[in-house]
Amino acid sequence: MMILGVDGGGTSCRAALATAQSQIIGRAKAGSANIRTDLNGACESIMVAVGQAFAAAGQDPAHIPDTPVVLGLAGANIGTYAAELRARLPFRRCLIESDVLIALEGAIGAGDGAIGILGTGSHYLARQSGEIRRLGGWGFLLGDQGSGARIGRDLLEEALLAHDGIAPHTSLLDAVLAAHGNDPQAIVEFTKSAQPRDFGTFAPMVFDYLERGDPAADKIVERAVSAVEASLDALALANATPRCLLGGLATLVGPRLPPKHRERLVPPLQDALGGAVSMAARLFGLERSLSDGKQGLMQP
Repeated sequence: MMILGVDGGGTSCRAALATAQSQIIGRAKAGSANIRTDLNGACESIMVAVGQAFAAAGQDPAHIPDTPVVLGLAGANIGTYAAELRARLPFRRCLIESDVLIALEGAIGAGDGAIGILGTGSHYLARQSGEIRRLGGWGFLLGDQGSGARIGRDLLEEALLAHDGIAPHTSLLDAVLAAHGNDPQAIVEFTKSAQPRDFGTFAPMVFDYLERGDPAADKIVERAVSAVEASLDALALANATPRCLLGGLATLVGPRLPPKHRERLVPPLQDALGGAVSMAARLFGLERSLSDGKQGLMQP
């Protein structure tokens, strides 16, 4: 028996083919897979990544529909997107969860703990005494505070404020304006079609200028750190509860958190893709064991 794990977000989609004992034998990566912002594109990315994972493992892709899969996908916690995707996928045994849940499984395992995912978007999940609590994950327009996309959006906003004379000019803001030909309309046109991942491409620039002491960068990063702190506070974690920060901004934001959270940060046991594989092995392996047990009971 083989199993599949898939981790899909706003930046990329990763797939891993593994044995029933969670030993990964093939990996692959494809384009973005946020099912809320682009369901068709996410479906395509998932199948490309799965097909390439089978190829990497030297396995016959004809077995894809019969291979149990756990998919952790951005947008799966909202509306009917997960159900719509499920109807389009070929898998006979398929579980679609939020990408945050597989990240928790990978980072913490089956015990108590909490994670904050700080990538293109942001999302939080905690498990205490077997109960799950979720925060955030409401998307770029209404949520994702502390994320790369919101940092990029805040940068563009500050640049326009500087252009209008409402906020002081800084080296960072002048660099952003110059990159757009010192034309504020060019920035507005960018936002007209930009996806969250496009806004997120500005986040590294903010942290780069932060190291140079730029006050606008300091203001933007402080806003992001405060948002992360507020979210971790809202989880109401017991003092000893371990917490992980994951995603591209984890190592940049984590050291800037206050001691009450920073001192309890722990490294993840494995990544989100590993969490999807572990969950698939646990759930579908148990399913098979129960099935085998029932068959054994039916034998004379």
